[in-house]
Amino acid sequence: MSDSPRKAKSETILVVDDGELLRTFIVAVLERANFNVISADSGPNAISLAEKTEGKIDLLLSDWDMPEMSGIALGQALKMQRPDLHIMQMSGGAHDTLLVMNYGWAFLQKPFVAKRLVEMINDVLHSPNRAQHGGESFDSRLDTNPNSPQAKDPDNHPADGNEPKDRGK
Repeated sequence: MSDSPRKAKSETILVVDDGELLRTFIVAVLERANFNVISADSGPNAISLAEKTEGKIDLLLSDWDMPEMSGIALGQALKMQRPDLHIMQMSGGAHDTLLVMNYGWAFLQKPFVAKRLVEMINDVLHSPNRAQHGGESFDSRLDTNPNSPQAKDPDNHPADGNEPKDRGK
């Protein structure tokens, strides 16, 4: 046993996956990495758990493809309740990355190793949260950096080689 005192638990992570084996593995890895972890087996159960949880939930780590509610819908719902929430989606699907990244959320491809999971979660938690708030007003063209010209006007972008030469002339 180590003589050094155990580091206090840090951020809280909500893990949501309908696969019990993977969810149990992720919870164990994150607890060993000194995170507070709460978990649910579905989107509706995760929303209920988040509503009952006092204090901050720092990150949602959710499967993208679940039966009752997709990870995207769950992320949007929780983002409405907790605007500062970081979101990371995970999936074993080949084409899920782009859809998730449109929201400004992190994406983790399954399968993954424990070390990569912890590294990526730390990266996401300690980087600026560029995710848009959830809900129907989502606009994939918006940059959530408030100093960006696109944050105020999504059509304000530099001309590129694909612009028509006679635009409006």
